[in-house]
Amino acid sequence: MTGTDSLAPLLNGRVIGLAHYASRAVLETVLSRHGLGFQEFVTLRPVAVADGPLGRDRLTDAVTGALKIDAADVHRLVGNLLRAGLVAADGPERVRVTDAGREVHGRVSAETAAVSARIYAGIPRDELAVAGRVLALVTERAEAELAAARG
Repeated sequence: MTGTDSLAPLLNGRVIGLAHYASRAVLETVLSRHGLGFQEFVTLRPVAVADGPLGRDRLTDAVTGALKIDAADVHRLVGNLLRAGLVAADGPERVRVTDAGREVHGRVSAETAAVSARIYAGIPRDELAVAGRVLALVTERAEAELAAARG
């Protein structure tokens, strides 16, 4: 153990929040160059990586689960993406990514992958695995608390 290890903060909501907001600020810097907001990009992603058109209900479920927002907000975000030409309606119940949407998603993903590589550089894989397991457990428990509070 090095001298700085004993000074490292224990994982808690503040530490998680600081890491989240710092990472999100980096992503939003990239997104702003492409005229997208964070929530719009989170909404575009499932459509962009789908093998074909995606059902609106499935998309709504994915985005409400990821962002913890309500369905009306997701519908507004989908509307923004439709108006921007990044997704297109494929009948009344499905949307598909357009060439422009695929291109923007690909560029943002490539740019953020490069930044992420720099951010995570030098962190041992076993430490990333431990952090990943702990954060997955924290997420699971927080989602259970949220469901109980809403239910």
